[in-house]
Amino acid sequence: MDLLALAQECIAEGDAHIKAKRTRELAAQWKNFTGPVLPSAPVTPISTPGRPERPALVSPRDLHRRSLHTPEGHAALIHSIAHIEFNAINLALDAVYRFRDMPTAYYDDWMQVAGEEAYHFQLVCAHLKSLDYDYGDFDAHNGLWEMAQKTADDPLVRMALVPRVLEARGLDVTPGISKKLADRGDKEAVAILEIIFQDEIGHVEIGTRWFHYLCAERNLEPDATFRGLFELHMGKVRKGRAVGAIHRDARIAAGFSENEIAFLEGSG
Repeated sequence: MDLLALAQECIAEGDAHIKAKRTRELAAQWKNFTGPVLPSAPVTPISTPGRPERPALVSPRDLHRRSLHTPEGHAALIHSIAHIEFNAINLALDAVYRFRDMPTAYYDDWMQVAGEEAYHFQLVCAHLKSLDYDYGDFDAHNGLWEMAQKTADDPLVRMALVPRVLEARGLDVTPGISKKLADRGDKEAVAILEIIFQDEIGHVEIGTRWFHYLCAERNLEPDATFRGLFELHMGKVRKGRAVGAIHRDARIAAGFSENEIAFLEGSG
């Protein structure tokens, strides 16, 4: 079973819903497969993963801000979550396809993540459909995939910055988004976000686990390495909070140390 080639095929799929379906099928197939990760063709650069013509991709500053108190604004928020999950599918598949010669457990973990991200995308899209909108009806941005390109040359940098910085922000902000949706009476969205939140703790923890593995392999101290990579790639830490309010319990469950949390809060 050439898992890497099959992951590449899923990345290249341009229909978002077919991509999610095929990714879940591949994750289930790999989970039940007992053979090794077979050699594959060399990694080829992926400038852009397969994606539908819509949503249009714009700069984050050009995204329209809509009030959650309107039906359109409500749908726009749900759409933004769907877009995050769509990108997360590609990011997990890319972690499988791009980085070679890792232990089999690494591919097990990231195929599990890919399958769960695809499930999240399907859940959110189904809810968006119940609001009479579809994925692609609102503009979106491409920040997550841009970070995948910037971290394409080193799995240690990828593990540090994608799951442990960008995706970990979801752990911090999801409770606040859930409260807003609960206040609007959207119980279905709140239930979906709870599924995503619990799964994402596990996804970020997988990033932490392989970040630590690669640090140990290179005789690097994890806390100092994370801090150095954050400062190099994410900009110098501002006085006060580095990334915004931190959900400490979720971050600790995902493997962050107290030193890392203090650093991200701007106090360490």
